Amino acid sequence: MNREALIDRMAQKAGVPKRTAEALLGAFTDAVQDAVAKGDKVTLVGFGTFEARKRSGRTGRNPRTGERLTIKERTVPVFSAGKGFRDRVAGGR
Repeated sequence: MNREALIDRMAQKAGVPKRTAEALLGAFTDAVQDAVAKGDKVTLVGFGTFEARKRSGRTGRNPRTGERLTIKERTVPVFSAGKGFRDRVAGGR
């Protein structure tokens, strides 16, 4: 499902115009990105948690040349699915 299909589905389920659903989706994604960028966790009970985690530096290899290279430490966004989400996906609904 792409962004447009998600907006269509949200508009249908909420009974609102597509423009409203698009604005709400944009506001949601902006709010989550802003919070996670500041180091906050965003938890939606039953759905999941968005957070930032530090990935430690390590040594890697260039797959073409086999040359060793250093991969720097960095912070990455992570989503952990909640129990309700996991159960729904496992049930196939």
